[in-house]
This record gives sequence, C-alpha cells and structure tokens, in this order.
Amino acid sequence: MAADISRAGVEKAYGRWAPVYDLVFGKVFDAGRQSTIAEADRIGGRILDVGVGTGLSLSDYSRTTKICGVDISEPMLRKAQARVRAMRLSNVEVLSVMDAKNLAFAENFFDAVVAQYVITAVPDPEGTLDEFVRVLKPGGELILVNHIGAESGPRKLFELAFAPIARRLGWRPEFPWDRLVNWAAKHGGVTLTERRPMPPMGHFSLIRYHKS
Repeated sequence: MAADISRAGVEKAYGRWAPVYDLVFGKVFDAGRQSTIAEADRIGGRILDVGVGTGLSLSDYSRTTKICGVDISEPMLRKAQARVRAMRLSNVEVLSVMDAKNLAFAENFFDAVVAQYVITAVPDPEGTLDEFVRVLKPGGELILVNHIGAESGPRKLFELAFAPIARRLGWRPEFPWDRLVNWAAKHGGVTLTERRPMPPMGHFSLIRYHKS
C-alpha cells in the first residue's frame, strides 16, 4: 500500500509536539502504556521500545528489564535522555534516533519489541512490523498498543473526515484491523495471542504477537 504520510512529515510533526507531548497525551495514553510495560516486564530480558518519545514509559519498567529506546524525533529523544539522567535509569542501555523501518540492530536480538501508538504514525506500517519481527528472538513477543479504526458508523465517518488534519499532526486515524490481519497472514512467522480493548472508550487496543 502506498505511503500516505512521509517520514519527514512525521519527524517534523513530532518535533513540534516535543515541548507539550507529556501534557497533551500523558494521561490519555497512560492505560495503554502501563499495559504494554506490564507485558514487557513479564517477559523480561532486553526490550526494544520503538517510538520511545519523551521517555514517559521508561521509569515504569522494572529496573531488571534492559531497555533500548528509539525514536524518529531528536527533540523528543532529548527529553527522554534528560529523564534517564535525572532519574538515574541505569537499565536504559540505548536511546537513539532511528527509523522504525530500518533498525540498526541484529536479527533475533530482543526478547520483546514494544511499540506504543507507533503503527499509525509510520509511512509503511507493514514494512515496519516486518522489521520489528526481524529483530525479535524466536519465541519473543511483539507488543503493540494502537488506535484501531472503526469498521462502520459515525466514528468511521469522523475518522475519514479528520484524516487530512491528522496526517499533518503526524498520524492516520482510519487504520482498520484488517491491515494487521492481512499483514500477519502474509508474514507467516507470527501468531496473534491477544487483542485487548484499551481506554479511552475502547478505541485503542493492546495487541500481542508471538514469533515462531
């Protein structure tokens, strides 16, 4: 599927969000963040947190879980680095500016990959998911939390109408579940183990895949 948002546009958008991101989105996305962290800590080992942003999640991981965090936005990542220093988060091994579709990590490197509110904010969701699975160890988990578009009704109409504005803000709101179903079937190396509704109002989902 052709890209409908660009890497440069997303990078610019989240650069603008950096000063106010925690204030605007901190509480709204908290349930999803905490749920993904709980799943990642259950697995333990070395975790890749993609789209780590300002580092809101970092202090909530267990100190025994090793974290590598990446983000496309340097201004966002500078705030994460300051948070790591201020809170002395010694379990955070790496914070690096990186494109989610082109990760500078070896194959089969991480015990889990966490991507919170990322898949709707990348130009090529399917290619990005392939890259997440590439760096994941066999038996590891891909843990997503993301907005899933409505299949029908007033919310779908709103998402379609809002889409042009949302793209300028850095994401696409009309992301159907079928895109994930079709991606997993085509990939063939992952199995869906959970889809759990998340606040607000179940418009978001925690989604877990197991790598064969």
